[in-house]
Amino acid sequence: MDILTLGPAEPERIVLFATGAGGDPQRYQPLLEHLAAHGCRVVAPHFERMAGREATTAELVARPAGLVEALRREASADAAVVAVGHSIGGWAALCLAGATPWARDGTPLDVPREPRVSRLALWAPATGWFAAPGALAAVTVPMLVHAAELDTVTPVDQAILLKSAPGDVDLRIVPNAGHFSFMHSPPPDLADDGDGFDRDLFLRDLAQATLEFALAS
Repeated sequence: MDILTLGPAEPERIVLFATGAGGDPQRYQPLLEHLAAHGCRVVAPHFERMAGREATTAELVARPAGLVEALRREASADAAVVAVGHSIGGWAALCLAGATPWARDGTPLDVPREPRVSRLALWAPATGWFAAPGALAAVTVPMLVHAAELDTVTPVDQAILLKSAPGDVDLRIVPNAGHFSFMHSPPPDLADDGDGFDRDLFLRDLAQATLEFALAS
């Protein structure tokens, strides 16, 4: 497994970063560098590209499993962990924090857990797998959730679903943003910002909001 690591060896926090379906954390690197420059150790595994809606169960489960493996390799066993995820990465982060996804055939998926995850920062998270009653009942950690107003991949309603979790949920809807507005380097054929959307300003604000949330006690 190829793992992008940034930041100090003895950090205040481990930020475990989960990419979207494209699987390449370098598309988010300036934001991750901001976290690393302010005391966080970033652990961001690379994954094979996958088609989110058409992904197999094995492909889906490989995401949280890969995150757990990256932590095992790159973080001390007693380190506090903040999981940050975009799109399907948000799905994987929720699994680690105790959410139970349900497959299309109506059965729950057996997914890895990571008890060290103490906070979740989720960007346009894919939450359709958690619509079943009680699927989010075990997610008690605080969540900072950003949803994009113009998102047609994981619409705002998917982020609103997280309000049913028992933990504190800070939901922020980003005006005129699309699903790929959270990436510094989105694939050129997938950029979906609205007219007049200032991506650079938004990403600076997102980096700072995520940092403050990650470092909160």
